[in-house]
Amino acid sequence: MTATPVSPAEILRQRESGTAVDFLDVRTSVEFREVHAEIARNVPLDDLDPDEISARKSENPDEITCVICHTGQRAAVAQKKLAAAGVENVVVVEGGTKAWVDEGLPVVRGKKAIALERQVRIAAGSLVFVGAMLTHFVHPGWLALPAFVGAGLVFAGVTDTCGMGMLLSRMPWNRV
Repeated sequence: MTATPVSPAEILRQRESGTAVDFLDVRTSVEFREVHAEIARNVPLDDLDPDEISARKSENPDEITCVICHTGQRAAVAQKKLAAAGVENVVVVEGGTKAWVDEGLPVVRGKKAIALERQVRIAAGSLVFVGAMLTHFVHPGWLALPAFVGAGLVFAGVTDTCGMGMLLSRMPWNRV
């Protein structure tokens, strides 16, 4: 079951009109620290526990569980994960935190960080470059490195699962 995304202004309007909203930001803690919707609480996608969310909802079954990330992709994954576990009334914020900020809605700003997606591009590009240089100057066997990175990027695109992103999200500089 895929819910229709809700605009940032609409979810804020519902909350301000008295509707109970559990607002989950599923980005990494470092991304959350940089900027997040004022009403959000951080539950990184890797740490999302559908049973814990379900237990919270049992106390208030009419509560809307609202999921947000940077642009909406991770939030959609979280929504599917929650729906598969039987959690109902889960919506995704259309356009994510980027849309929330662009609409001028209340945010909390903190320490700047390099976005995870950008870190993946930097790491992948560096590995391909180093692999190409090692292939040219050291040994042709090093061609396996850029080939492996390329295959990983294709896999990430097809499955919408990025192993390098998951690995980088666990690095010390991406932890608060």
